[in-house]
Amino acid sequence: MPLRIVHYNDPILRQKGRNVTVFDAELVRLAAEMVETMHQAEGIGLAAQQVGFPLQLCVLDLVPAKRGFTWLLDGAATPLELIMPMALVNPTVTVHPSERLPYEEGCLSFPAIRGDILRPDRIVATFQDLNGVAHTLICDGLFARCIQHEVDHLNGVLFIDRMEKKVREALDPEIKDLAQQTRGASR
Repeated sequence: MPLRIVHYNDPILRQKGRNVTVFDAELVRLAAEMVETMHQAEGIGLAAQQVGFPLQLCVLDLVPAKRGFTWLLDGAATPLELIMPMALVNPTVTVHPSERLPYEEGCLSFPAIRGDILRPDRIVATFQDLNGVAHTLICDGLFARCIQHEVDHLNGVLFIDRMEKKVREALDPEIKDLAQQTRGASR
């Protein structure tokens, strides 16, 4: 069953997620519901905070995306269709020396708001899967960007926090309007 996506100004989006310590059927169910929610919203990534759970858990599915990126999962270039959708539990990101590139990002918690963000193009992500097994993923391009965006969510950081001042200022009226809508909906 799809979950409700939390919008900007809900306090849970600023919470750092707790580490996952129990790898059970409930975690698998939550991840599956997050994937269903992400697909229904036509997104490529979703963090647990975005559906009301302050946990170190996010899901991705880059199969529908254009493939201008590379990856190695545990040292192998496993076909993307075999590893997606992917759940990352307790992920950490290390930036590889690489160029910081601009890319227009959106976020399911900010419907219809998009803006350019500079992010490193290549990362190493370490994480556990839904069974608690540790993995290492080296990736670049959109894959790296998506992971950085979702891991930011897990740490209470939003994509608007990463925008350059002039980009953010241009979007401020829309962001303030969304914040008011969220505040009004919670009453």
